[in-house]
Amino acid sequence: MKKHNFSAGPCILPQDVLLKASQAVLDFNDSGLSLIEISHRSKPFVDVMEKARSLALELLGLEGKGYKALFLQGGASTQFLMVALNLLEKRAGYLNTGTWADKSIKEAKIYDDVYEVGSSKEANYNYIPKGYEIPSDYDYFHCTSNNTIFGTQMKSFPKCDIPMVCDMSSDIFSRVIDFSKFDLIYAGAQKNMGPAGTTLVVIKEDILGKVSRKIPSMMDYKVHVSKGSMFNTPPVFPVYVSMLTLDWLKNLGGISAIEKENEKKARLMYSEIDLNPLFKGYAAKDDRSMMNATFTLENENLKDTFETMLKEAGINGLNGHRSVGGYRASMYNALPLDSVKALVEVMSELESKA
Repeated sequence: MKKHNFSAGPCILPQDVLLKASQAVLDFNDSGLSLIEISHRSKPFVDVMEKARSLALELLGLEGKGYKALFLQGGASTQFLMVALNLLEKRAGYLNTGTWADKSIKEAKIYDDVYEVGSSKEANYNYIPKGYEIPSDYDYFHCTSNNTIFGTQMKSFPKCDIPMVCDMSSDIFSRVIDFSKFDLIYAGAQKNMGPAGTTLVVIKEDILGKVSRKIPSMMDYKVHVSKGSMFNTPPVFPVYVSMLTLDWLKNLGGISAIEKENEKKARLMYSEIDLNPLFKGYAAKDDRSMMNATFTLENENLKDTFETMLKEAGINGLNGHRSVGGYRASMYNALPLDSVKALVEVMSELESKA
């Protein structure tokens, strides 16, 4: 039985994408060679890389606007460091909304002054700070659009007189945003795009080359831009699967189409959490994530019964992160509405048994 996959990441991918990727591992484009055997310098893979980069810009509405798309290695965690290396000259402002935002601050502090313009750490990150100020003399402002662990999401973004950097690892391509507000976006592939192993970086070229420090080649965005994401051997399989997923999204109607589906899933999920007295949502209602619904079971005596019912229904990956506890339903782009319906049915049935 195919399970309902609510894993926070690596996460669910479209079935059509998995089928095409598995075929490519066996025989890529009827070449008699596996995708993971061919040279990354060969025209067939260069075409894959170019298509993946082009699709990313097209879906984000950033074609012809001075942006470059890169597929790099090291996960979003390496971007915590690369952002500071490439952009931080004197000081920067960070919005601290969760574990990954906190880690990005720690990495940036290695290089210079970093200030938290706002934080929800005192409330274990169950809300998004509001009303903070971003000084105009900072080198850049950094935020995290969606907080996977705590189930919060920025519903709006501040107006900035300085470059704005955003970690969109867990909600990239999931909702309509004016992406041109951002000067640099980065996102690990393993949420809404592909398997773990590559990270998308979308960067406005004119913000580069303004720091005085020497940057190691492997950490220099300008080097990767000049080499078209091929400075070193790229992660061939994750890039290919990301290309397939972006193509799948385009054929669905793009971000505006998938946003409507994501809104349906989130409404259904949060309605059950709010109406069912056995469950309680973790995140502040105004800041709830469409991607990651975090909630707890109010009666611990029902825990074993609930988890047995989940297993029988084929529901997988629902356990919450240790920082929050309880449960976390990750509803990324490829998760069908029927999976959310299956989970809601179990939650409702548990109420009838209690």
